[in-house]
Amino acid sequence: MRNLSPTSSLVLPVLCALLCSVPLSACAQSQTTIALGFYGAFTGTTSGNGTVQSPSNQAGGLIELRYIANPLVGYELTYSYNRANQAYSVDSVEQGVKAGAHEFTADWVASFPILNFRPFVLAGAGIIDFKPDSNQIGVSGSAKPVFIYGGGVDWGVLPHFGLRAQYRGNLYRAPDLLKVATSTDAFARTSEPVIGAYFQF
Repeated sequence: MRNLSPTSSLVLPVLCALLCSVPLSACAQSQTTIALGFYGAFTGTTSGNGTVQSPSNQAGGLIELRYIANPLVGYELTYSYNRANQAYSVDSVEQGVKAGAHEFTADWVASFPILNFRPFVLAGAGIIDFKPDSNQIGVSGSAKPVFIYGGGVDWGVLPHFGLRAQYRGNLYRAPDLLKVATSTDAFARTSEPVIGAYFQF
């Protein structure tokens, strides 16, 4: 077996020490944040069961409670609300439903701090509860499971305050709100660009 040179015998321990120190330093930068964001909800038209369903694009608000333990282990609970008016078209006859959407999710978050920035990706699941406005005839509520995916970046402006920009995608089945017409029952996707601020505990 060939003997290692003095230089090689020094390089190997140094490299091992550097590799071991990376996760330790990253784990030391755990954080808990609460954030408030504002977003636009953009949902495409779906069709199926003889129905064309066209949701309106709306604005909404998002609250996030997030805990980051280390770069690969982070969690968040979220609540968001936006208007979610629907237009149902059957045999060229269109009828609209005015509604709001309450969304509750639990997400996994992976992130890594770089200077004052913290890029992240997320994935999770939850429930969207579509609630028609009162004083509408022939409508009913509809709650749907939702899959969440996205990513963004935190920018630490002050020691306990920062800005957050992110994209969140929602995938769920179109809600069935109108009793005289069947929902498309197709998968709908809502894109939500979000801008907001967070406070770190």
